[in-house]
Amino acid sequence: MDWGNVTAEDLIDALREVDWSSPPRPLSEFFSRFTLPKSSSKWDSRLKCNLYYYRTNYFIMMVLFLGLGFLRRPLAIVAAILTALSIAFMNDSFAGTFSEKVMRTVRQFSPHLAAKMRPPLTPVIRGRPSAKRAIYICGRPRWLFVMIFSFVSFTLWYVSCGLLTVLWALAIGLLATILHASFRTPNLKARLNTFREEFRSVWRNYSEL
Repeated sequence: MDWGNVTAEDLIDALREVDWSSPPRPLSEFFSRFTLPKSSSKWDSRLKCNLYYYRTNYFIMMVLFLGLGFLRRPLAIVAAILTALSIAFMNDSFAGTFSEKVMRTVRQFSPHLAAKMRPPLTPVIRGRPSAKRAIYICGRPRWLFVMIFSFVSFTLWYVSCGLLTVLWALAIGLLATILHASFRTPNLKARLNTFREEFRSVWRNYSEL
């Protein structure tokens, strides 16, 4: 995959659709080798490649920065968790996995309620879905959960007076992420991983034809 031709919108779509359940990369690999990019195009390609390959590590690093900023603010920690969930719900894989686990737990106590939480069926015309597949969480549209979690988290941020702290924590976390992604030299594993993900995407599109 030529990361130089990948736009920011394509990268966001890839991060939204990719599976985030994979474990983070080992620290020995995460802090292995750092070099200066030779040109702006090399830096752009390296930044996108590392953001995609080390996505789980960067997410954990952001959570750690937020956690360190709110050690004395328990309410702000709850707000940070809800904010992280509202962002994670934007990923298709996480939203589907979260919904399945919740429904599996509910089914153990109330099968009737679990049946009501099933997502609506998408109409199929000539063997193809009539519209783009919508993502549902526990039978409700994903955007509803994102709005509710975002509203509750913003309210908790306001009550705990920790909004300024979270802005500083996010700024430091984003700066650390950009610096690491800019200077970490992509290794062979990163390149093979991107080729594998590209093959899966092409195969998925082919199988839907």
